[in-house]
Amino acid sequence: MKLVPLSDRVVLKQMEAEETTKSGIVLPGQNKEKPQQAEVIAVGPGGLVDGKEVEMKVSVGDKVIYSKYAGTEVELDDVEYIIVRQSDILAVIEA
Repeated sequence: MKLVPLSDRVVLKQMEAEETTKSGIVLPGQNKEKPQQAEVIAVGPGGLVDGKEVEMKVSVGDKVIYSKYAGTEVELDDVEYIIVRQSDILAVIEA
């Protein structure tokens, strides 16, 4: 199966939390919070949203930071995805 977002929606796959900090400190599993970083898996076509034309600024493969309580979590083929509006994406991570 495949997720195809509509309108200004974006499908994200959350990036894995790191097990150790940069200084080498190991983080216990229970204290880890889900990272707010994700990879863009699919992008909707944009178009007219609430009477305004929306141009999609992200593309498949981009790494992004999204709002903490944004979106809807869905599971498909044992993989968790988050569907958010483009406006819930705060930044694109450039290498």
